[in-house]
Amino acid sequence: MRCGSRCDCCRAAVVADEPGREASPREAARRLFFALWPDAAMREAMAHATREAARASGGRPVPAANLHVTLAFLGAVAERRLGELADIARASAGSPGGRLDLAFDHLEYWRAAQLLCALPAEAPAQIVTLGRRLQERLDASGFAPDLKPFRPHVTVVRKVSRPGRIEKMPPVSWSFTGLALVSSQTLPAGPLYSVVESYLL
Repeated sequence: MRCGSRCDCCRAAVVADEPGREASPREAARRLFFALWPDAAMREAMAHATREAARASGGRPVPAANLHVTLAFLGAVAERRLGELADIARASAGSPGGRLDLAFDHLEYWRAAQLLCALPAEAPAQIVTLGRRLQERLDASGFAPDLKPFRPHVTVVRKVSRPGRIEKMPPVSWSFTGLALVSSQTLPAGPLYSVVESYLL
């Protein structure tokens, strides 16, 4: 099964940027996406739980530092519009003080993208609502988010060559009190992500 979305992790193999209507070629722009950004302990737990499956897949494991859940992929966005994105993130996140929990318990091979992904048995309503709010507000503001149904997942392996039999993974729980706006750069060694700003849920 594949996510069918334009999320950054599923398109990380893309080498060239695809400027959208947010930025002209002459403007300074960044390749951006909104994400749930785990801390180091959560990333290491995920890397440990999926290590054997990654080795067996014949693919390239995603570095632990890059593991995350994409909420909305934006593509190239003009620097002048970062303030708008901050307003959209705050409006979508709701009142500060909330928490969002995800319990990953199985792996899926997404053949079209050659990815191995970790997913929860059921997506919590809170994260589905958050993803939908972001999509709607970004679209209404003239950005170009992917509008396909949101599926929370973590890409753990790319360029899978022998998926074999995908089974349940040791459960991994991630908890978040905020969402992040993340910048993506495509380097020869792979994508480099950096958090631009974080917003409380």
